[in-house]
Amino acid sequence: MVFKKLLGSLGIGAPTVDTVLDGGPVTPGGTLTGQVHMRGGQADFDIQHITLELVAQVEAEHSEGEAHGVIAFHRAAVGGGFRLHQNEQRALPFSLPLPWETPVTELHGQPLGVVLGVRTELVVASARDAGDMDPVTVSPLPVQEAVLDAFGRLGFGFKSADLELGHLHGTGQQLPFYQEIELHPAPQYAHAVQEIEVTFLAGPGGMEVVLEADKRGGFFTGGHDAVSRFTVGHHEQHDWTALVDSWVRRMVENHAAHPHHAAPHDPPMHQGHHGGHPLPYPQQGYVDKDGHGGHHGPRHGHGGPGMGTAVAAGAAGLAAGVAGGMVLDEVFDDDGGDEGGDEE
Repeated sequence: MVFKKLLGSLGIGAPTVDTVLDGGPVTPGGTLTGQVHMRGGQADFDIQHITLELVAQVEAEHSEGEAHGVIAFHRAAVGGGFRLHQNEQRALPFSLPLPWETPVTELHGQPLGVVLGVRTELVVASARDAGDMDPVTVSPLPVQEAVLDAFGRLGFGFKSADLELGHLHGTGQQLPFYQEIELHPAPQYAHAVQEIEVTFLAGPGGMEVVLEADKRGGFFTGGHDAVSRFTVGHHEQHDWTALVDSWVRRMVENHAAHPHHAAPHDPPMHQGHHGGHPLPYPQQGYVDKDGHGGHHGPRHGHGGPGMGTAVAAGAAGLAAGVAGGMVLDEVFDDDGGDEGGDEE
């Protein structure tokens, strides 16, 4: 990388800064590592603080439609309290722990079209400026990958992925947004649902899996959303294909007689017997919108290529189009092409 940006608010001759990330993807709950490269300006500067900020592009619904914006969801100080001399070059190594709910940006090396990055903020002599954002690649946790691959083996196809501003009721969600991975229905469920949205809410002890099915209407009934929640531990071993199939079957069957219109991006979760708190991670069960709970195990296995093949076909085109091209150009700056100032 090159030094990208003259810090506009600090004036001509100020230091330049560039964050260089170590190679390879990270996982939710893991650690992002790299170096902050600094080059001194035309005079000595006292560097008070260096802060790294994780940012994401999210969608928000409003009365006139949809809006997109960049939101910061995690900050950490990585250095400061030193003098950067004129024309001095200095590299500051850092380790930045990621929140467990950090969105996944790729699956099996294929981009999902999610925009995620790290931004470096430098505070010099009580003035501050944020450098360019560098894209961050996040791969799924083993359990997340197992669940998505199971959907693929069942015949579900990747449609899109995005980040929605808001909270899912009845979950242990920590971040101000959540990720939705939208899937085309498998043939055996195409008569009942138009699509399924998968949301992962990971934590240190395990993960909540929130499924929302956009159910088809009949001759005398309209379509409606069915929402269910399941929990798994990080180290649980299952026949994942059979388990995910049982989740979908249970959700479709339980909601068949109970149509419900969920509010956009705020699907109601009945508190049921758990008082609105997340289910204990070691427990394998579900709670649907009506508070029904239960345990279920694998029914049967399925073969197939997994979700990786579907993502390769669907997400690769998506990333090369609007989500991966135009949006990335808008959010992530090029090598110094906008040195006149920041874009927030």
